Amino acid sequence: MTLPSRPGLEAVPAYRQGRSAPEGASKLSSNESPHPPLPAVVRAVQERLGTINRYPDMSAAALRDDLAARYDVDPALVTVGAGSVELAAQLIHAVAGEGDEVIFAWRSFEAYPSLVRIAGATPVAVPLTAEHAHDLDAMLAAITPRTRAIFVCNPNNPTGTVVGAADLERFVAAVPRDVLVVIDEAYVHFDRTDSFGAGIELFRRHPHVAVLHTFSKAYGLAGLRVGYAISPREVAENQRKVAVPFGVTDLAQVAARASLAAEEELAARIDEVVAQRDRLHDLLTDAGWPAVPSQANFVWVAAGERTEELEALLRDGGVITRAFPGEGVRISSGSVDDIDRVAAALVREAVTA
Repeated sequence: MTLPSRPGLEAVPAYRQGRSAPEGASKLSSNESPHPPLPAVVRAVQERLGTINRYPDMSAAALRDDLAARYDVDPALVTVGAGSVELAAQLIHAVAGEGDEVIFAWRSFEAYPSLVRIAGATPVAVPLTAEHAHDLDAMLAAITPRTRAIFVCNPNNPTGTVVGAADLERFVAAVPRDVLVVIDEAYVHFDRTDSFGAGIELFRRHPHVAVLHTFSKAYGLAGLRVGYAISPREVAENQRKVAVPFGVTDLAQVAARASLAAEEELAARIDEVVAQRDRLHDLLTDAGWPAVPSQANFVWVAAGERTEELEALLRDGGVITRAFPGEGVRISSGSVDDIDRVAAALVREAVTA
């Protein structure tokens, strides 16, 4: 007996999580925060443990109110999901279906093509420039009457490059108003360029922009899975229709609210991650590896045919990274000790070369 299988799923690869690290090694494969949760966040979660027999507020009203106040928008325009990846799925399902197209840069967030195919739409991947950045002119040229959405991952995962605020403004203005531009700012807190905060400002000025943020990276809540989108009203309404019911747990909601109230403490942690990111970049370039300047919490090394060599070198030095065969290695910014371990591995290579 052969069980039914949905046509087209053979083209959808399973999402590949960053490799786990053995005892004593540094896990720099998943862009996680190297810091433990803030004490205030831990307390907020602990105080709610006694009510986990109850369903969460499916609308996440309190969290949405906090976010709406933060960005001075109507709470009806704020949607929540289990991380920005689930919100990306919501947006795709809200605007695209069979026969439609969704454009994104490539390489970019690896879930984009799978999410588009799962929605029944067609992914349109536009190659990055030689500088590993979005090719905005090529993305505009890829728009057809079937295009329903365009994703701009800014800063881009896995390359860490950004689209500057002025260039992003020109791009959004050139996209037809019946095409949704999704600015995925999962790593925005680590951006030290003029593109920081550009997504929200573009949302205010253009009727066809949605913005994605997550609590998984800078806020250190990767294990609780919570993110949010700010979208045009009709899009937000449709997102709620396609969202998984009760997808954001009560614990995730209270942790997110506590994190929003502790941003001064978080800012110091973010500054440390940025400092170690820049140190990581310099260590790699000094060792002769083609590291790309990054505005995220990781560094991309465009190692090409030497990708496996670099991954093995770091693995032998106790550092677990994310390798994309034949393309490069993405190394998360970790603690001082983590980056010390990267430095030691690179020194060993220089000594043995």
